[in-house]
Amino acid sequence: MAKLQVVDQNNTKVGDIELAPEVFEVEVQPEILNLVVRSQRAAKRQGTHATKNRALITGGGRKPWRQKGTGRARAGSSRSPLWRGGATTFGPQPRDYSFKVNKKVRKLALQMALSSRVSEEKLTVVKSIELDEIKTKAFAAVAEKLGLGKTLIVAKDADEKLVLSARNMPHVKVIEAAKLNVYDVLLYPELVMLEAAAQDVQERLK
Repeated sequence: MAKLQVVDQNNTKVGDIELAPEVFEVEVQPEILNLVVRSQRAAKRQGTHATKNRALITGGGRKPWRQKGTGRARAGSSRSPLWRGGATTFGPQPRDYSFKVNKKVRKLALQMALSSRVSEEKLTVVKSIELDEIKTKAFAAVAEKLGLGKTLIVAKDADEKLVLSARNMPHVKVIEAAKLNVYDVLLYPELVMLEAAAQDVQERLK
């Protein structure tokens, strides 16, 4: 069972936390992580792209000229895909890009993502981050002490002061433990979990 030190917001050690091996020491399989990330990104696509086909484009009901005798190519409509201003052939149409991934696979992928951060020593457990007011400067001071770069911070519950204070930091994202996902964990090289959030995630993923 892995053991990590717990620090306070001043980066001073205040204790230790034991991490369950079935959550934080899982063998990483890139193909499973890839599948789940693709599923998450595909679900976010709007899929509202559209082009007009022959049925949707206006006009073109009259034959431009007679079939024979003009010396020009045979044409039945001025809205043919061959004509300027005509329809589009096989153009994109609105669609849903999402696809299903089994719940067990999503859970396993999240365990793998967390395990990769532990093995890379990129997981920091912080006792708590408490701010007196909603102010970016106050959070920036905490971030500097913790040495945060591009970081995902996981809190157990939505802390308004923390979320709003970190909102203007370009490379920091605060997320609730219940909304923790594979894409965000892999997108941010550093992971900071508040102690309560770490315990909550551990119990949920066991």
